[in-house]
This record gives sequence, structure tokens and C-alpha cells, in this order.
Amino acid sequence: MKIGINRWTMPGEWELERCFEEAARAGFETIEINIAEEGYLSLKTTEMEARQIVRQAKAAGVKISSISSGMAWGLPITSQDETIRERGQEAIKKQLQVGCWLEVDTALVVPGVVTPDVPYDVAYKRSQDGLHELAGTAETLHVAIGVENVWNKFLLSPLEFARFIDEIGSPYVGAYFDAGNVLVSGYPEQWIRILGKRIRKVHVKDFRANIGNITAFCNPLQGDVPWGRVREALDEVGYDGPVTAEVDGYRVHPEIGLRHIAESLRAVFC
Repeated sequence: MKIGINRWTMPGEWELERCFEEAARAGFETIEINIAEEGYLSLKTTEMEARQIVRQAKAAGVKISSISSGMAWGLPITSQDETIRERGQEAIKKQLQVGCWLEVDTALVVPGVVTPDVPYDVAYKRSQDGLHELAGTAETLHVAIGVENVWNKFLLSPLEFARFIDEIGSPYVGAYFDAGNVLVSGYPEQWIRILGKRIRKVHVKDFRANIGNITAFCNPLQGDVPWGRVREALDEVGYDGPVTAEVDGYRVHPEIGLRHIAESLRAVFC
């Protein structure tokens, strides 16, 4: 397995080129970058701009592994508002297109949100309908959709998650598994074994169970994720892609923080 880092872990004021250089210097082999409505990678990004980003990463000695996004929180494809659902679909299509230009094989997608106004069963159908439509775009561009397990009150068990993906029935829709996100209610090694070959990519962060809320997330090896069992389960299902840290990092001396995170991941996965 390769160790990777999400660009969100680094200071926001760092230019992307510096992010690539610091990631490589810390020992990361891959980096995940993020698309938003505005910024260095956005809905306005052109193919020429994306290709330049690839060249910068290669020059720094790090590979772009995947493209992530937080846009689906504001533009959920499960929304009650049809206009928002359509905008969410278009944003994911653009993410897939930019991912193709970036030469990545997976785009992280949040599948929607259950809310007081969007019942679970309604969210399930809307999400599946939306992803089924997007699967065609993903296949054309050869960039798979990695549905992430997040704190969205949706797809709360590995059995349901596996069924949800299987019912869509496309090899271009799989799971983007986050080991830290499941610790509040389950066991990551069980999720890994049940999801198996459906796993396209893996996020890693730690979680302090005695805190148990959003403030409990922390860097790898600082919480209660059973890292040895996670590694064992990933080996069993044959996963050999990147494990990407998606954490806050260090606010002071962030370069040191990156080295610490990289060393922690190497201790577990290399």
C-alpha cells in the first residue's frame, strides 16, 4: 500500500505547488486534491489548468491519487429542492471530468444527506437514482465514483452500504472507505471485510471513543482505531491502493506535522 495525504491537511495559504513539494518531502507517495465551487480547483477549471497541476505534482515527485470534494454537503443529490439536486449532479459530473484531466481513477462523492425534511427511504432512492445516472459519465471518463461513508445519517451499516452499491450495479460506483468515520458506531475491520472488492480508495484518521463527537477526530495513532486489525483486513480483501490521511494536521510547524503523520502511516501500512 502507498501512503497519501489530503491537501486539506495542509495550511490553506500554501500554494498547490508547495503542497506537492511538502508532501513529497514528508515521505508521502500520493496526494488527494479537492474541488470546490471556487479555488485552485473549481467548477471553472479548464483542461489546460488541470494538466498543469499534474505536471507540478510529477515535478515534485508525488502522484495525485484521487479528487475529493465537500460540495455535496451544500448541493446534495438527495435534496428536496429539484434545482439543488440538478446542481449537485452537474457538480459531480464536473468533478469526474476534472478527475479525468488529472489522470486519477476515483472521485470521492458524498451520496446525500438524511434530514428532518428528507426521510431515509427518500434519500436512498434519490441517491441511487442520481448515482446510477452519473455512472455512465464515470464509465465514459474512466473515473470511478467512490461513495464515502460520512456522518450524514445515511448508509449506517456495512451490509446496507454493500447492498446500496450492488443495487446500482456499475463497476464505476464503489466505496470510498473512511476508517475513522465508522468508529462511533462500528468496527472498521468488519466494514472492510464486508465491503471487500467494492472498496476503491481508503481514508484514514483516528477517533477518540471516550469523546465520541465531531471533536474526537485526530491524527493516526492518537485515538482508538484498531490499526493492526484495519491493516490485516485490507490485506485480506486484497486492497493495495493508497491510504490517505484526511486530518487537520498541525497548526504550528505544519511541516513537522506532515512528517509525523507520514511516519505513523508507514508504521502501520508499510
